[in-house]
Amino acid sequence: MDLIQVLEKTISSQQSELEAAQSFLEQAAQTNLPELQKSLSEILKNAGNSPVARMQAGLQLKNALYSKDPNLKAEYQQRWLQFPEDVRTFIKQNVMATLGTETIRPSSAAQCVAYIACTELPQGIWPTVIAQLTQNVTNPASTEMMKESSLEAIGYICQDIDPETLQTQSNEILTAIVHGMKKEEPSNHVRLAATNALLNSLEFTKANFDKDSERHFIMQVVCEATQSVDTRVRVAALQCLVKIMSLYYQYMEHYMGPALFAITIEAMKSDIDEISLQGIEFWSTVCDEEVDLAIELSEAAEAGRPPERTSRFYAKGALQYLVPILLVILTRQEEFDDDDEWNPCKAAGVCLMLLATCCEDDMVQHVLPFVKDHIQDQDWKYRDAAVMAFGSILEGPDPAKLKPIVEQAMPMLIELLKDPSVIVRDTAAWTVGRVCEILPDAVINEQYLNLLLLALVEGLNSEPRVASNICWAFSSLAEAAYENAGAPDDSEPETYCLSSCFETVVEKLIQTTDRSDGNQHNLRNAAYEALMEMMKNSSKDCYPIVQKTTLVILEKLDRVLQMENMIQMSQDRSQYNDLQSLLCATLQSVLRKMTLEDAPKISDQVMSALLQMFQTSTGKGGVQEDALLAVSTLAEVLGENFLKYMEAFKPYLCLGLKNYAEYQVCIAAVGLVGDLCRGLGQKMLPFCDEIMMMLLENLGNVNVNKSVKPHILSVFGDLALAIGPYFKNYLEVVLTTLQQASQAQVDKTDYDMIDYLNELREGCLEAYTGIVQGLKGENSPDNADIALLQPHVGHMISFVEHIALDEDHSDSNIAACCGLIGDLCTAFGASILPFVDKEPISSLLTKGRRSKSSKSKTLATWATKEIRKLKNASS
Repeated sequence: MDLIQVLEKTISSQQSELEAAQSFLEQAAQTNLPELQKSLSEILKNAGNSPVARMQAGLQLKNALYSKDPNLKAEYQQRWLQFPEDVRTFIKQNVMATLGTETIRPSSAAQCVAYIACTELPQGIWPTVIAQLTQNVTNPASTEMMKESSLEAIGYICQDIDPETLQTQSNEILTAIVHGMKKEEPSNHVRLAATNALLNSLEFTKANFDKDSERHFIMQVVCEATQSVDTRVRVAALQCLVKIMSLYYQYMEHYMGPALFAITIEAMKSDIDEISLQGIEFWSTVCDEEVDLAIELSEAAEAGRPPERTSRFYAKGALQYLVPILLVILTRQEEFDDDDEWNPCKAAGVCLMLLATCCEDDMVQHVLPFVKDHIQDQDWKYRDAAVMAFGSILEGPDPAKLKPIVEQAMPMLIELLKDPSVIVRDTAAWTVGRVCEILPDAVINEQYLNLLLLALVEGLNSEPRVASNICWAFSSLAEAAYENAGAPDDSEPETYCLSSCFETVVEKLIQTTDRSDGNQHNLRNAAYEALMEMMKNSSKDCYPIVQKTTLVILEKLDRVLQMENMIQMSQDRSQYNDLQSLLCATLQSVLRKMTLEDAPKISDQVMSALLQMFQTSTGKGGVQEDALLAVSTLAEVLGENFLKYMEAFKPYLCLGLKNYAEYQVCIAAVGLVGDLCRGLGQKMLPFCDEIMMMLLENLGNVNVNKSVKPHILSVFGDLALAIGPYFKNYLEVVLTTLQQASQAQVDKTDYDMIDYLNELREGCLEAYTGIVQGLKGENSPDNADIALLQPHVGHMISFVEHIALDEDHSDSNIAACCGLIGDLCTAFGASILPFVDKEPISSLLTKGRRSKSSKSKTLATWATKEIRKLKNASS
């Protein structure tokens, strides 16, 4: 078959032709990919070929270099770099020569150039590509198509490459972009390609933004582009302003008054949705930046240093102009808005919330008059906008000032839950949910609570979108009511304000989980979530209903498990898996409430259901993870009584520990080992050899996701605590492993890696603590087992010092360090003093005592006392 004909048939309407063409191309790629790529580049370059053949040739070329899957993409790039140099050069010359000759937009050649450049530039190959593309744009003889496709290529490269690779060429890139964006450029196609390229290149033009003259020029060109008559150019230019505001806030003062304020306000008022959205997004970004700056300011004040950047309070200054526009936009919703479609009305609601968080009390005076004027409006759009505006300002302003306003509004909000318009009912339910979450004191009072509960229970019969928000209101209400009951820490209150209606609400929520339309608007999930919160936050006098609910959930789980073989469709399958997961999670919340006498009465039934789930759910990570978490809860509740299930359950625990492909399942299995240790104590011993072997294997396996490893290290401590002196068998190998892990280094410019390092260190510290406590046992410091740790004490202390001196340590690192120091003191007595009586350790303990976290405070105070005791005894 002729390759051109094959390419033309890749868009055939006849299935057989389409499949034949695809299989021909796959075969050719397997036989000799470099030759195929050369032929494709020839077809792409030849202007005499049909536009379809050329476009498909470009597409095939690109697909051999690029994939959305990062692993595949890396593989494709390696494969390209292994082509002979003459083949690569031939293809590059052809794709470059194609730029400007195509008749279809967007340019296929531009994508080919970009993906080759993204592969070669990081390797230091093809250094001239940016200069060539810039030349194509700035050359007065270049055609419109040449400029547009070259700018598209620059845009694609900037979008996909690591910014550092191109930093040295940012001047050339900007030269091309600014040339294409200038208002003198006659073609809107060229201006659009240039503006999109600028949007993708802003990350690595920092050096240009640092220079006043260059920054003024870029800002002038962008601001001019926001005035283009072409909507697409205007939108792209506004997107640039949004991104510039988030990257270069500190430079914007010079432009805000003269240009940006007017440009974005005008955009917000536009009748064209895409333009209005970008105007709103600009001010949402300003709020995000200024909230961050407020946090930076308070952190700097705490540390007694000036902040690196300061807020210019643009949002506060613009409130009086922004809020009226946003409120008008809120009234523009449509009766049948698509839930997933982002529109100015939704964006305006989010922007109001961000303004309230950013400007706090200043926001209230600008919104309340609108709410009062329109909350009873004849037009549902204005009623809805008023409720939405009210719900949007609940977080940010001082709760004490808001409380009387919310109390005054409650009767009206309760009334609106029965509004004739479903949209108003939905927004009212959302607002009530926010009140329950953010200002619960305003509703947990005798005046409104019963009225509200009646309205909410009735509201569960509403449309799914409304009922879903009402479930969320119940979740927040349950938590707030429980806290409000004011029982001392860790003890359940005898009764609380939801006791009288608890049974009614729970029954109604269970009915809601069975609604036939429960898969719309996340209703089934929301109803189960609310049910779990009600269980978790219930007082002692609700216990009979908790017992009853436990039996209902078990019965539901049995029913669901019997459906396993009847499921044919994949959509049904995923709903079925979701339902299993939800029931498992609900089971956890009722089990946690079980008394020690009642738990064994139902544990057989629970365990047999869970074992059945493990049997049928292999390969379904989500269900496996939830089932493991449910077993964890059962082990916690049963303690030593869980032993009778261990033989039947162990194979599934082992499968979980080996399931590193679905690493969340593996993490759940490792966590469960810790719970089993706490529950079974020394009775874990018969299972330890096998479990230890799997844990150590996972640590040494490069294919295990790194986030599993801190959990494994921590579990060593749980095992040592559980089996005490018997841990000696594993001591050498575990201590060697911990020593290696405690020396890990990471890239300190990557915040995620800093977090990971802190988790890893915490895992090591928890392991050391468990081992010290486990080997020490109940005995005095002369216990022979603890002496085995003597040679390792120096390393443990220097590890603690290393953490103390690392300014990126976390609060929980401090707590774990203080705990370990205290344990070493009680285990080794006076011989430990020379190790712990040093400056880095004492400043770490001081930091712990001053910490905001009560755990750090308690442990640091205890460790300090232990050191003092030893000093007093030895003096």
